[in-house]
Amino acid sequence: MAQSSSPISGVAERYAGSLFELALQANSVAKVEADLNSFETMLAGSADLTRLINSPVFSSEDQAKAIAAIADKAGIAGLTGNFLRVVARNRRLFAIPGMIRAFRQIAAEHRGETAAEVTSAHELTAAQQTELKAALKSVAGKDVAISVTVDPSLLGGLVVKMGSRQI
Repeated sequence: MAQSSSPISGVAERYAGSLFELALQANSVAKVEADLNSFETMLAGSADLTRLINSPVFSSEDQAKAIAAIADKAGIAGLTGNFLRVVARNRRLFAIPGMIRAFRQIAAEHRGETAAEVTSAHELTAAQQTELKAALKSVAGKDVAISVTVDPSLLGGLVVKMGSRQI
């Protein structure tokens, strides 16, 4: 993993590493990854949730109660639900997007994959994602797990980040 001088990335990597170790011991890496993806989707779709995790105005108790309610309603329980509650109690919710990215990267490396973040101007079809994975596999030399986000402000094409490389 590339090291960064950003304190957020350090916090995110430590928390993600701890969560991964616990998930590995519980044999639930795939479930945790799915739950984190679900939470990330909720975060992307809710300005209020984004404000909750980024605002220093909310107390750790308020954040913990809100995250517990959101996790329960979304069906995020077990290890991931407990993880989100601990992150909220420790006032580290601001780093949750980085934690999710770091967890995804650690899990991909454990599976022998490399992770790529893809930003496209429009939603990619399943066939396009499969073709993109094949193209990236030929570049990386191993399987590639992609995380796709849509940015309508792009005029067209894709932005692909693999490790420290941007294509």
